[in-house]
Amino acid sequence: MGNTKRVLLLTNIYNGETHFRTEIVDALLQEGYDVTYAAPTKGLKQEREEAGYHLVDIPFDRRSLNPLKDVRLLWQYVKLLRRTAPQVVLSFTIKPNLYGGMACRICKVPQIANVTGLGSAFEDEGWLHRLAIMLYRIGLRKTHMVFFQNTANMQYCEDHLMVRGQRKLLPGSGVNLIRFAYEEYPKEQPLRFLFLGRLIKQKGIDEYLEVARLVRKLHPEVEFHILGTCDEGYHDVLVNQPHEGIFYHGRQPDVRPFICQCHCLIHPSYYPEGMSNVLLESCATGRPIITTDRPGCKEVIEDGKNGFVVRPQDVDDLKEKVLKFISLPHEAKRQMGLAARQKVEREFDRQVVVKAYLDAIEEVEVRNER
Repeated sequence: MGNTKRVLLLTNIYNGETHFRTEIVDALLQEGYDVTYAAPTKGLKQEREEAGYHLVDIPFDRRSLNPLKDVRLLWQYVKLLRRTAPQVVLSFTIKPNLYGGMACRICKVPQIANVTGLGSAFEDEGWLHRLAIMLYRIGLRKTHMVFFQNTANMQYCEDHLMVRGQRKLLPGSGVNLIRFAYEEYPKEQPLRFLFLGRLIKQKGIDEYLEVARLVRKLHPEVEFHILGTCDEGYHDVLVNQPHEGIFYHGRQPDVRPFICQCHCLIHPSYYPEGMSNVLLESCATGRPIITTDRPGCKEVIEDGKNGFVVRPQDVDDLKEKVLKFISLPHEAKRQMGLAARQKVEREFDRQVVVKAYLDAIEEVEVRNER
């Protein structure tokens, strides 16, 4: 393979053009790197290789607790590392970080990991929690750099000795301020709320649906919209048993038109987020947000300025904040949207993330040359 500079990316999902790593890959290609992207690809290999990088299908179940499947994933990564011989591996999400880290140790390849959230295993004490800590200690033991998306995750990993070596806090995945440009605030009627994300309990979809039904009894003209993949059986509730004023649009390849048409994004998540991309994208578009004070959400919200904070899993509190938003004058809502845009411009520009990656890769190269 000569002197070609090679980078391997490992992640648990591939979302095509809307993927959060697009700008990182583009920057690497512009710097002359040969990029291989390994993820469950669902038949997109030809499309991506036409875009300038190699796409390798590494199918696995990101929620499986089967140790045999995880050993198989580790072996897949080892074989891929030996075949592609990268100078550095960039990994994102839990299993690629941990089993990719183990593979990097076996193959003696530097790894730059991104902790995009610790996962549900850390929500409750027990054997799974203890196992997860052990896996982090093994998987990230020799990692060159670990990027964290919020302070709480970083502090937890430090306190439990789950990371060694360098670590750095990033503004999540950042947001592309050009792709998600500011859009003029929509006219008052009909007033539209939006839920955007995977339809799982921890994202707060149950609370959103309950509040939608309660609020529409008082304000039947208000609409509640939902975008996202049904992961836990919500399809039957939303499609086969639809409720008036609640609109389900499925998974959409481009969420921007839906964000533009809404007046406020509701994200009542109690999921262990790294940093909520849907909040960043909505704020960048100039839309107020209603979200929880959980890590990964609280960093984006300024209560009363660009939206409202709600307590996790609290239907009454969420209903109160939705009604409070409805009662605001139109101009006050629009000013919240402007404040939301200004906040992400100040703190969450994705170019900051891209630069951090290029700097870390350059540091690896310098070290390799010594």
